[in-house]
Formats: sequence, structure tokens, C-alpha cells
Amino acid sequence: MPHKVSLSRLKLTDFRNYAAAALALDGRHAVLTGDNGAGKTNLMEAVSLLSPGRGLRRAAYGDITRVGAAGGFSIFAALDGMEGDVEIGTGIETGEETTARKLRINGTAAKTADELTDHLRLLWLTPAMDGLFTGASSDRRRFLDRLVLSLDPAHGRRASDFERAMRSRNKLLDEGRFDPSWLAGIEEQMASLGIAMALARQEMLGLLTRLIEETRETSPFPSASLQLSGFMDGQFSRPSVDLEDDYAAMLAESRYRDAGAGRTLEGPHRADLIVHHREKAMEAERCSTGEQKALLVGLVLAHARLVGNLTGHAPILLLDEIAAHLDEGRRAALFDLVDGLGGQAFMTGTDRAMFSALGDRAQFFTVSDGRVFE
Repeated sequence: MPHKVSLSRLKLTDFRNYAAAALALDGRHAVLTGDNGAGKTNLMEAVSLLSPGRGLRRAAYGDITRVGAAGGFSIFAALDGMEGDVEIGTGIETGEETTARKLRINGTAAKTADELTDHLRLLWLTPAMDGLFTGASSDRRRFLDRLVLSLDPAHGRRASDFERAMRSRNKLLDEGRFDPSWLAGIEEQMASLGIAMALARQEMLGLLTRLIEETRETSPFPSASLQLSGFMDGQFSRPSVDLEDDYAAMLAESRYRDAGAGRTLEGPHRADLIVHHREKAMEAERCSTGEQKALLVGLVLAHARLVGNLTGHAPILLLDEIAAHLDEGRRAALFDLVDGLGGQAFMTGTDRAMFSALGDRAQFFTVSDGRVFE
């Protein structure tokens, strides 16, 4: 069983609809129940900001600060982390828009948010993700990249460096500046970063596919088959240096075409994650709404198990409205599966009775108008 990473304290100040809130947690799962709009998901979002990035809503930091607050917002958490007990504080100092938040770990300013991954890994599933299989390919790429990030924290840096290089190339092409040596230098950088991104995604899909295969017989959820499409399909068994050379040549050949299109038409930013319902041999996007939800739950939980297996530390799960569309039997199976991962999960719902199968495996909180009661 992987080591259990768990929060023991969470304090919020001027965060969304909370002027101030404090939760004392005992290491069990935390179930947050209350009316719609009470602030349950806001608490989840606060926990999600203990990972790199902009959290589960991907909100601008200025929008997170409570309306009417004098300054910015702050989040404090104490936890039993991957390297022992740790205290994490993050937030912004003013309500103004900012691209960076301050982060302190054990009272010391962190150099980058990536340092958070030394202490905990966070995974989430929210109702906003329900349309993942039918929505834009960019949503599926972002979903896949979050899966990769939880095991390879450098993936995010590679992706942002690739985007930056691609924007530079697009700008040169847009301005008609076809300087071959300048473009070749940028394209070489894009090839190195782009192939590294694509290989990291392929590796994640391979690991996840093997784990899904191993647990297929015992999972109460349908199993997904996964593949990437749209960038150098079927070529990733070749040496990476050859792939880089091929992609750089592809970019060089497509300069005039890309200039006409106003964007780079080939690359990992165009790949799509293709998901099939294995038992039905059907594309996920053609499955019923309930089947899509069950596929997604199964996929996220399989990934959580993979993270625990490979890091030796169970991730913290944020499961928003997770029980809403499941029957009683599948809810009980879900809770057993979540508990069997060996970590701490935060779950939300409007009705406490929906979580009765958890019994004493969870701590129950009531959320009402920006206040939390146990």
C-alpha cells in the first residue's frame, strides 16, 4: 500500500465566498455536503491550488479573491506529505490581476510552484469534465497533460517552452521574416521539446493501458482503451533523435503553408486523445452520458492507482459531485475503490445520505454560505 499523504489543517482567507474558514482534518476522507452555491467546490478549488497551475477551475487569480476583500486571498495547509510533515501557504497580496501567486513551504519562499510536487500529488474530477469525450480536443490534451504532470513534473515546463517557441515562429512567419537560420534555430528547439512532450504522453498511455488491463476484471467501471492521434502517428517506437529530425524537417517544409494559415499546423499541440469503451468496442463520444461518466471515473481512479504505485505515495483526490449520477450499488463500489487507493479523498454532494456507504471511513462537514461545520 502506498504512503498516505493527507491534509490535517486547511485555512482560507478572502477566498471566493469565504471571508475566513478553517478545517481540522483527521486523515480520513472528507465529505462536504450542502446546498448548491454554498461553497463546496470553492473548498475543493482551494485544495487544488496546492498543486502547480491555476487549480481545478483554471481561474484568474484576481477572480478568486472574495468580492469586497481589502487585499488578496490566502490558503494555508498543514499535511503529512511525501517528505514528512509540511506547511504550505499560497495566495496573492492584492485583488489585482496577477500571473503569479506567492508560495511558501515551511515558511521559506519557493522558487517555483513545481516544488509542490515534492510534497503531494493532487488529482481531480469535476462536473465540468463530464463533456471531455465530446468537447474540444484541447480539453482532452489538457486532461492528458495533467495525467503526465502528476508523474513527470517537468512536462509542464516543456509544454510552456514549446508554446513560447511556437509563438516566436508564428510571429516571424506572420511578419514575412523567413530568415532560414533564425527559423531553423526555433524549429530545432520546437522539435526537441515537442517530441519530448509526445513521448511523455505515449509513455503515460502505455502505463495506464497496462494497469487498466490488469484491473479490468475487478473494476466496477467500464475500461477505456486509449490512443493518441494527429501527430506522427505510429512512429514513436523509433529513436527520439530521428523523430526530432523528422519533425524539424516537417516544420521547415511547412513554413509557407503555416504562414498562410496563421498558425503551426503540425505538432503535439494538434494531437488528440482517442478513448474507446472497451467492453462495447465503441468510441467514448458515442456512449450514453452515464457511460461516459463511468468511463471517466474509471480512468481517473486507474490513474490515481498508477501514481500511488509508481511514486510510493497515494495522491489526494478531489471528487466534486462524484456520487450524483451513480446508483447505490455503484456508489458503494466507488467508495470502496477510492478507499482502497490508500489516500485521502475530498468529496462533495448535496445530500449526506448519498455517502452513507462510507460509514466511519470519512469525516463529514456541512457547508453553508461560506461557513463550514463538522
